[in-house]
Amino acid sequence: MRKIIHIDMDAFYAAIEQRDHPQYRNHPLIVGGAPNTRSVVAAASYEARAYGIHSAMPSHQAHKLCPHAIFIPPRIAYYKTISQQIRQFFYPITPLIEPLSLDEAYLDVTHYSQTHHISATQIARQLLEKIYQTTQLTASAGVSYNKMLAKIACEQNKPNGLTILTPKKAQPFLDQLPIEQFPGIGQATAKILHRLEIHNGIHLRQANPHNLQQHLGKRALQLQQNAHGHDPRPVLSHRTHQSIGREQTLSYNLTEPHRLYQLLIQQNQQAHNDLITHNLQARTLTLKIKYADFQQITRSKTLTTPFIHPTDAHHWIKILLAPLLISPLKPIRLIGISYSTLNAPNLQPQLPLFPS
Repeated sequence: MRKIIHIDMDAFYAAIEQRDHPQYRNHPLIVGGAPNTRSVVAAASYEARAYGIHSAMPSHQAHKLCPHAIFIPPRIAYYKTISQQIRQFFYPITPLIEPLSLDEAYLDVTHYSQTHHISATQIARQLLEKIYQTTQLTASAGVSYNKMLAKIACEQNKPNGLTILTPKKAQPFLDQLPIEQFPGIGQATAKILHRLEIHNGIHLRQANPHNLQQHLGKRALQLQQNAHGHDPRPVLSHRTHQSIGREQTLSYNLTEPHRLYQLLIQQNQQAHNDLITHNLQARTLTLKIKYADFQQITRSKTLTTPFIHPTDAHHWIKILLAPLLISPLKPIRLIGISYSTLNAPNLQPQLPLFPS
């Protein structure tokens, strides 16, 4: 049986800032854009979370919930450095490390546990202690026999907590767990389940599969598997990218077609640079636009050959934009460019992307 640890740093960005700036300690701190901009919360200290503030919340909404909160801009490059420092503690234990973000990762410690005759719980406890001793930052950990259970366990005792779900404890624990705490169940899905009188794990586990599928489609089977504690996914030391892209919430509503094209070309350059950084090629280009009324559209183009150079996309950006410019341009608040169909195995040698 596998031994999986999920480690999640506690309020990572905010904790770093409070560590480095004593004047921020014990105060509601928000790492993100100023409340008078269209920015969102990147991280919130636990003092801020007490007011209902969470990551991805619009900054202006966070300010309404806590007018006296301190807002500071993020230092992403610095956070990456600390994340890499923490990750170095994992490698002597296992090469099977799957980062989910800068502040959390899965570790498969099965082999190390067996060969060193040490429990996964002891390994997790030692890692948490080492992280704190070295960085003065706290983390929480969940330990179990698969990724899903380890992640759920990690969320149960934050901050600075350690939770273990053994095979004997897992099913009783899941049976009483509110459905909102299962992975893959957001607010919309939770509302559907509540209408079906499904409120916790045992309700989900014992639900009629056919009835569940009628309301949730293909996801129904996976959710019931989760309720049974099943998760066969391995810890992947090299995660496969599904897409790479950039998007930007504008500081003003954009209504000029020429300016829109200019900004998309800039984003395309950044997104293509990310492809090169990850040594990837892509055959699909996707344009994303969110209007001021929050209506969102995407337009994509898939080629038989990859976008080798950033300029290869310029023609197709114009083509994808054209239908949107027939009538006066609606005010736009967010734009994005992304690449997908990455590293397709059937790529042919590069041919002209469009007729001259």
